[in-house]
Amino acid sequence: MKFNYIPLIAILLLSASVAPAQKTEITISFSEQFFDALLDAVFQYAEPPEFSLAGNRANESALPSAGIFAFAGPGMTTNAPCNESVKLLRENGGTRTSVKFREGKIIAPLAFTGKYSPPLIGCVGFTGSADSVISLEFDQANQRLLARAKVRDVSLNGTGGIAGGLVAKMVQGTIDKKINPIEIISTDKVSFVLPLRNSGQVRMKATGFTHDVANGQLNVHVFYEFQRPN
Repeated sequence: MKFNYIPLIAILLLSASVAPAQKTEITISFSEQFFDALLDAVFQYAEPPEFSLAGNRANESALPSAGIFAFAGPGMTTNAPCNESVKLLRENGGTRTSVKFREGKIIAPLAFTGKYSPPLIGCVGFTGSADSVISLEFDQANQRLLARAKVRDVSLNGTGGIAGGLVAKMVQGTIDKKINPIEIISTDKVSFVLPLRNSGQVRMKATGFTHDVANGQLNVHVFYEFQRPN
């Protein structure tokens, strides 16, 4: 008779060893209005973000000299020192720097101004706007949700698009080297300990993120495990 209990005991022990930890998830939703308010605060309470173009020049030989002169316009100077940079603006030429959610994608129109010094030309001022798309990814090794911005197209005011490709490459090079990747949130920032009655505690540890774009908002899903604090 005792041997009849052995398979049952083995099943119970195996079930206990593979029982999953208690897990759950929460969803944090971000609307376009949230990012509008955030950008309003950034431009109101701080200097506009500005990034040096040094070391991020595109192949200048690809641009005809006539195109450079058309690009330069009346703002060209030849002798003064040139602070080669691009500065984000809240709004310019009908384009407002913002974050939008369209067809499952995160779109970020950017308004900007800047200066550039082509060879033999001098310091050139430019203004314009850029269309960019933002992708999100989970950095498993460092437990972070990251964003990467990719400039798709640049339009320069008053030039009919001349030199837009050149500026787009410089702006994208600057973003890749000095901005990307952008840390959105890390698991340690959303992990916390829950106090319980009788002085007990349970740790709610974030273990990862996923996201989706739907109904005009970004939904970030945070996965949790409940653990006993050390």
